[in-house]
Amino acid sequence: MVSPYLVHLGLFVLFPVIFSIVLMFHRWNIISPMEFVGLQNFNKLFQDRLFFKSIYNTFIFLVIHIPLQIIIALFLAEMLNQKIRLRSFLRAAYFLPVVISGVVVTIVWAQLYGYDVGLINRILVSLGLQKVGWLIDQNIAMPSIAIMATWKNVGLYVVLFLVGLQSVPPHYYEAADIDGATHWQKFRHITLPAINPTIFLVVIISTIGGFSLFIEPYIMTGGGPLNSTISAVLYIYKQAFTYYHMGYAATLGFFFAVIIMIVVVIQRKIIEKD
Repeated sequence: MVSPYLVHLGLFVLFPVIFSIVLMFHRWNIISPMEFVGLQNFNKLFQDRLFFKSIYNTFIFLVIHIPLQIIIALFLAEMLNQKIRLRSFLRAAYFLPVVISGVVVTIVWAQLYGYDVGLINRILVSLGLQKVGWLIDQNIAMPSIAIMATWKNVGLYVVLFLVGLQSVPPHYYEAADIDGATHWQKFRHITLPAINPTIFLVVIISTIGGFSLFIEPYIMTGGGPLNSTISAVLYIYKQAFTYYHMGYAATLGFFFAVIIMIVVVIQRKIIEKD
């Protein structure tokens, strides 16, 4: 009965992991036979400034994306948890971008961000303002991608926060009303502590999702301008499937996975402490 699962586990989990570990100590371009190089891939990694820049870019994305996403998602969830008109419709509408293809969303936003004919810049010009190089200014490109990714994914976290909010016992709020607590006091001292597990889940999922940033910079900027939007996953992809440095790409992937694990553990400690 468990054999199908074991076969799936072996083919799609264990074998890729073991093969990646083997690749880390070899040079392989898919065509030629593997060549054992020992720790050369690791030596190259620690001298690769562009890889560390890609990690820095990814952290910039996370610093903008995660707080923005949590604040917006929690605000919308709190609003949709109230008795308002069209509540069911709004819940579905906010979730709709999540189920749309990421490639389609990215292409649409790339058109919106266009410098000359993009809708956003056309609106700015009509208001008498200057055009903004959303995707061609190296100081603005990554924040622009973070805003787009937030719009794309916020619906999922709205649903998660809604589940957390609806699990809070209502008699807590009734007791707070009797004591004359304000809405902010109820939110600060009842809602936030009660949904702390949900906040932890959202932070972890959004962090892992942010670390896997790929489609947006790949389609919108290609990693530019001046490598200001090249993410770690995009850089690993280019090493593997553009330059065919499979062994080096496997080494980068392993190192990046360790970074993700460290960040998630630190986040868990901070959230559980709070």
